[in-house]
Amino acid sequence: TMQRSLPVCLNEFIKFLIADKELSVEEMKFVKNEGKDFLVYGNPMFGEDQQKPYGYIIVIHDITDSKHLERIRTDFVANVSHELKTPLTSIRGFAETLRNGVEDPEVVESFLGIILEESERLQSLINDILSLSEIESKKVAYDEEFEVHSCFEEVVLMLEPQAAEKRQSLTLEKAGEPIYLYGNRNKFKQMLINLIENGIKYTPEAGAVRISTKRVDGLLEFKVADNGIGIPKESLGRIFERFYRVDKARSREMGGTGLGLSIVKHIVQTFQGKIEVDSTLGVGTTIRITCPIKE
Repeated sequence: TMQRSLPVCLNEFIKFLIADKELSVEEMKFVKNEGKDFLVYGNPMFGEDQQKPYGYIIVIHDITDSKHLERIRTDFVANVSHELKTPLTSIRGFAETLRNGVEDPEVVESFLGIILEESERLQSLINDILSLSEIESKKVAYDEEFEVHSCFEEVVLMLEPQAAEKRQSLTLEKAGEPIYLYGNRNKFKQMLINLIENGIKYTPEAGAVRISTKRVDGLLEFKVADNGIGIPKESLGRIFERFYRVDKARSREMGGTGLGLSIVKHIVQTFQGKIEVDSTLGVGTTIRITCPIKE
């Protein structure tokens, strides 16, 4: 069933064909119908009279999705270039200054610290890009059964020192029974690390990050809740986009690459799961994920 906008597209294109009386290829953009893109091919059909066509064959392709993906790829390349350029410019600038001679040992130490920090940022960015590419290309095996609570325990143990530095409480409330998923255990842990690290980063000193799991109708439901800075309503629909940042300056200052939640979303999809976000500015954020359980 074609879109309601199609007759408009078709009529306009037929008029164009009849006016030109020759083989034509036309790509059309519809702004009035939610920006639909159609690639329309037309071929006049001739009988004995080679001068006057007796009809036309019209082939119409809805290329809206492919156009959207093309724009995403273009934006991704532009964003990657920008994100790589920023730390590289900083590293080069401080390295050139040191090469020209800086006598004050404290200044030298400060410059070297900045170079090290920027290089670590580059490394994190490259790792996230590679991880995203790996997940999207399905080069990772997703064929193992594992118990989820051991993943939560390992990640909480790993991140407790980060929470302790900010005097935050990091708590885990587990379902009373073992729960098994089918997929890639390491990617599941990576998803948890990204979510919980975000909670710690964007929650003030002495705040709280709470993780809970339960079984609901054949699904694993787990939540990562914090009482941090929250997310504005206008940004909630975009936080899983690549390189989207609610607060660019704060995100970069805290070492964010802008890819963490995009990676989370892709990993959730590999588990046939769903992700929901509930957030209030100045109150906190709760991320809820549900995944089918391996019975």
